[in-house]
Amino acid sequence: MTGTEVADTHVADTATARPLIARPQRADARRNFDALLAAARDAFAQDGAGASLEDIARRAGVGIGTLYRNFPTRDALVEAVYVEEVEAVVRAADDAAALEPWEAVQAWLRRFLLYVGTKKALLEGLNKDSPVLLSCRTSLYDAGEPLVRRAQEAGELRTDATIGDVIRMVSGIAGVAFDDDEQRDRVVAMAIDGLRAR
Repeated sequence: MTGTEVADTHVADTATARPLIARPQRADARRNFDALLAAARDAFAQDGAGASLEDIARRAGVGIGTLYRNFPTRDALVEAVYVEEVEAVVRAADDAAALEPWEAVQAWLRRFLLYVGTKKALLEGLNKDSPVLLSCRTSLYDAGEPLVRRAQEAGELRTDATIGDVIRMVSGIAGVAFDDDEQRDRVVAMAIDGLRAR
């Protein structure tokens, strides 16, 4: 399996099949792979999915040949960055589960908001027919749903809200242009507060 392939794995502590990136085994190859993903994430966020691959390789401190060995096509690189972002949001749900129910929901939604901010640029370059896209969407819903349900059971989150409602609300906010970060944070706080049970 190359670095561009995605494996569906079953995680014992949840019923979620999670898309995972298969990283190279050798430490130096893994460092290059991770540097390329980080550089690509930054480049795609700044310039969209059409960002220069040569620039991405330069940012990562590797040659263009190393980029193509890990990611034979632009699609493979965009897909890997997208999956890595989804992995981070799923891990954030796992981390948030240790918090009190309402704090867990807030923490996860704030991390999800960061993901949505990079998602638009990535989706422009992602093959919409890719099974990875559906797998990632399922993983996000499966990661957030237990947090929402736990907060509802604790009487802290309105009972008529579904994980689909919550994700659409945050995704909608992320798509709005704000005057500054302070305004964005204020609007996010108001939206999340609207989820509280009254």
